[in-house]
Amino acid sequence: MKIENNILKHYLKNVYFITGTAYAGKSTTVKMLAERYNMIFCGENYHSAVSDIVATPDKQPDSCYIKNLTDWKDFVTRSPEEYERWIFSVAKEAAEFEVAELISLSRDRKVIVDTNIPIDVLKEISDYNHVAVMLSPQSMSVERFFDRDDPEKLFILSVIESCENPEAVMDNYKRGLALINSQKHYDECANSGFFKVVREDNGKDTREEVCDMIAKHFGLI
Repeated sequence: MKIENNILKHYLKNVYFITGTAYAGKSTTVKMLAERYNMIFCGENYHSAVSDIVATPDKQPDSCYIKNLTDWKDFVTRSPEEYERWIFSVAKEAAEFEVAELISLSRDRKVIVDTNIPIDVLKEISDYNHVAVMLSPQSMSVERFFDRDDPEKLFILSVIESCENPEAVMDNYKRGLALINSQKHYDECANSGFFKVVREDNGKDTREEVCDMIAKHFGLI
């Protein structure tokens, strides 16, 4: 069954999407806006409670990769090119789970979501004033990837450190991150036509300012 995009857009009219590159402040902004405006908060990987159960290797092979993983060292030692391919494939597979979940959540209340739904899909299912793109310099998205107390990132770091040659494995992993956050993918977001906010690497706390900008764009204030 295929559902036309105009139908999906109607049922997603209460959903506000924030997407972009790593370390751009997406998670923080989504949480702050949810608290400010009493919106339903959908953080990174919010859909996984369902997709982890429902996804099958024949329909969502890349989403099932981790479920069938026997040694996490295999995850961190993949080639940078394979890591890049896998990341964007998972985003495409997860988009269907995200849309289904968001339709369920947003019937009677506004929802704000930290999403990896591909830009081209967002153009089809949402409107300009319901999407914001947050961007960061590649140096931040790669070099500061492990700077936060994110349980998933800390786990990956522990796996890397347990490898036989952790420095080489870290270098390999960061080259994958560099591909994922390459100029090509940055430009896809920056030139999407959606409203965008670029994070400056100057040490200033701009969280409130960014929230105000995006809230105004979304028509929340």
